[in-house]
Amino acid sequence: MVGIFKFRRAFLVTDFENIAGCIKNLSAVSYFGRVTAVQGLFVEVTGIRSALTIGDRCHVTTVQGKKVPCELVSFRKDKLLLMPYGSLEGIGPGCRVDVENAKPVIYPHPSWCGRIINAFGEAIDGKGPLVLGDKPYYIKSSPPPAQKRARVKGKVDLGVRAVNTFLTVCKGQRMGIFAGSGVGKSTLMSMMAKNTDSDIAVIGLIGERGREANEFVEDVLGAAGLEKSVLVLATSDESPLMRRQAAYTAMAVAEYFRDQKKNVLCMMDSITRFAMAQREISLSVGEPPASKGYTPSVFAELPKLLERAGPGEKGSGTITGLFTVLVDGDDHNEPISDAVRGILDGHIVLDRSIAERNRFPAINILRSISRTMPDCDTPEEAAMVAKARKYIASYEDMAELIRLGAYKKGSNSEVDEAIFYYPKLEEFLSQKKNECITLSEGYKQLSDILNTPFQP
Repeated sequence: MVGIFKFRRAFLVTDFENIAGCIKNLSAVSYFGRVTAVQGLFVEVTGIRSALTIGDRCHVTTVQGKKVPCELVSFRKDKLLLMPYGSLEGIGPGCRVDVENAKPVIYPHPSWCGRIINAFGEAIDGKGPLVLGDKPYYIKSSPPPAQKRARVKGKVDLGVRAVNTFLTVCKGQRMGIFAGSGVGKSTLMSMMAKNTDSDIAVIGLIGERGREANEFVEDVLGAAGLEKSVLVLATSDESPLMRRQAAYTAMAVAEYFRDQKKNVLCMMDSITRFAMAQREISLSVGEPPASKGYTPSVFAELPKLLERAGPGEKGSGTITGLFTVLVDGDDHNEPISDAVRGILDGHIVLDRSIAERNRFPAINILRSISRTMPDCDTPEEAAMVAKARKYIASYEDMAELIRLGAYKKGSNSEVDEAIFYYPKLEEFLSQKKNECITLSEGYKQLSDILNTPFQP
C-alpha cells in the first residue's frame, strides 16, 4: 500500500507541475476561423490571417468533434493553407479552426531519460505523462554562433572496433553512415547506441517501420541502454509533418542535455526519410522539383538541421551526431548523399559487396573517412592505422590478380605483406552485434596483428 501511495503521489505532483506550466503559458485572447475547402493534403482556411505566421499551429474540429492538429505551411491570397499532422477524415467546409496558444516548443526535463516520445514531445510508452521542464526549447532553433563554439576534441568510444580505430569519432563531431537498403545501417547504429560511453543518447527514428520500434528497445538497447536514452519515434505511416518534426524534436532534446553540460550522442535514422518528408510537404505547396524530384527547400533544411549538432558554446556540453543516409540505388553521388556528405565531418560507407561476403559491419575502410581523426590520434596510433590502411589498399589493388592466381609470390614485397596481413585485418574489422570492443582494446588488438609496439 505504501508503494502505491508513493506512486499516486508522484503522479499527482507531475500532473500539478504540468498544469501549472500550461496555465502560465495561456494567452488572454483566442482566435478562430472556418474551413472553406480541402485540396489534396491541405485544409484551406479563412478568417484568421492576421493571427498566424508560417510554422504556427492550429487545430481543426471535425464533424465528429475530434481535434486534428495542423501547421500553417503557405498563404494563397486571403486564404491560409494548413497541413494536418493526422488524417483529413471528418474535415469539411465550415469546420471550426482554433489557433493554438502554445508555441512550437517542448519543455525537456532530466526525467525524460528512459522514455519514448513522439514528435510533439508527448510520452507514447505507456509510463504516464512526462514531467515538463521550466525552459522552453524551440522545435526549430538556430545553432550556436560559429565564433562562440568550442573546438571538437576528445574521443568518443562507440564500442565498434572498426569505427573506434580506423574512423575515430570525436566529441562534437557529425558523422554520416551511408548505405543502400539492407546493408546494415540500423544494426551498426544500434551497436553504437548500446555501447557508447557518452553521458546520454538521443535517438530519432524517423519514418521507421512500426514493428521495429519495440524490437529496437527490447532487443537492441535493453533496459540498461534505454535508461540513458531518449527515443523520439515517428513511424512510416505518420504524416510527413510528423516525420519531419520528429527530427527537429530529437535535436531540441539533444540541445537541452547539451546545455546541462552533458556529452550527448544524437543518432538519427534516417536523414533520407527526413528529406523525403520535406519533399512531400514542398511539392504539395507547389514548389517546383529540382534534382531527382527533391525541391530546393530540402537542400535548405538539411544544413539547418545538421548544423545544430556539434560542440556547444564554451562551458557547455557537446552533441556528437551520427546520421544514417539511405543511398538510393547504391549510388553514393545521388543528391541527398552528396549534400549531406558536404555538410558532415566524415562518412562511414557500408558496402553491399562486403556484406555479401558475410562480413559485418560491412564498412569499406578505404572509402570512409573521419575528418577530425588526425587531430585526436597520437603519432603512434596514426602510424599504426596508416600501416593497416596501406595493407588493405595494396591487397585491394591486386585483388583480381590474386584471386585468379596470376600474381606470383615475391614479385612485390608490399603485396606479399598485404596478402599475409589481409585475412587478419578482415577478421579484425568484423564484429558480432552483441560484442563490445573499447577504444583501448581495439588499438591493442590491431597492434598485436601488425606486430607493432603500442602503449595505450
